[in-house]
Amino acid sequence: MTLILNNDDIESVLTMPDCLDVLEDAYRELAHGRGVSRTRSDSFSPTRRPDALYSLKSMDGIVPKLGVGAVRINSDIITWPVLAGTERRVKVPSAPGARYVGLVLLFSIENGEPLAIFPDGVLQRMRVGAANGLGVKYLARKNAHVVGLLGSGWQAGAQVMAVCAVRPIEVVHCYSPNAANREAFAREWGAKLNIKMVAVDTPEAALADADVALCATNSIDNIFFARWLRPGLHVSSIKRPEIEVAALKRADVLVLHNRDASPVHSFTKGATIPEKAKNKGWMLAEGIGFDRLPTLPQLIAGEVEGRTRDEQITCFLNNIGLGYQFAACGALLYRKAKERGLGHDLPTDWFTQTVHP
Repeated sequence: MTLILNNDDIESVLTMPDCLDVLEDAYRELAHGRGVSRTRSDSFSPTRRPDALYSLKSMDGIVPKLGVGAVRINSDIITWPVLAGTERRVKVPSAPGARYVGLVLLFSIENGEPLAIFPDGVLQRMRVGAANGLGVKYLARKNAHVVGLLGSGWQAGAQVMAVCAVRPIEVVHCYSPNAANREAFAREWGAKLNIKMVAVDTPEAALADADVALCATNSIDNIFFARWLRPGLHVSSIKRPEIEVAALKRADVLVLHNRDASPVHSFTKGATIPEKAKNKGWMLAEGIGFDRLPTLPQLIAGEVEGRTRDEQITCFLNNIGLGYQFAACGALLYRKAKERGLGHDLPTDWFTQTVHP
């Protein structure tokens, strides 16, 4: 049988500590060549909307130790509005019922069967949060207890969960351009995590006393700048363009998520991708040498050195996501969901065939 899960099922069993643990071990496997992740692929075409493109995105990976491979597929309508002076990448819920389309397919590497199919929304947030949480675990000062957060959206919640799981955080100062959003975010997550969360009016106020600076936005422009760096700070991003190149170059220790500089981009005639424009998105940070910098799996595996002194400035650039993360976290989710009896079983015969593909 093939297990069908929804986001409510996933949220009920998937915890941040569990995601941190499974990814930490999976990254060691990847560093030692016992796992594989394919470079993300994005294909674009125009739509009937002059301000939007259609994007078909995929990524996949295999974790032999966990016995699974996974494919993540997104079918998106994407716009790039300018909000508060910053260009953003915004997915539009355009499927029937004003919904998004993102799926993960989990397969057995023993016989190839589809083990599970589920939406990517909750899992993708948790795997991003866990990756950045591991960056904090291995790079931030041990006594870090104040966080400056830039962003108050969907991804920001997982970033706060993760940093609180790996450091004794006492207070988070949160800034985003929308005052109502940041105030609501501070109330919600302060209560959820039982910590002091303060909404502030400027990014400078968020970062003034921070031990850890977390960027958690959908911006394709820089939002964190070198002028905000100071000794001992750890800076973390969930997207390549968030941190100014000058700040990246000033870091004493800079660690990437992966050496892939960008996805493989394909597009039809008439599709212009704002993220590929000069000084935007994937075109930012070209001068930092992705092929030479250490990666998070190498750091976790002990192949490269992290922070060695409290006064160092460290940075984790979560420059691109990995299909491998969906395999690792998907294996964890599948096991826990089966133990709890969650989801709906469908005949595996519906997804297999007798005809040679």
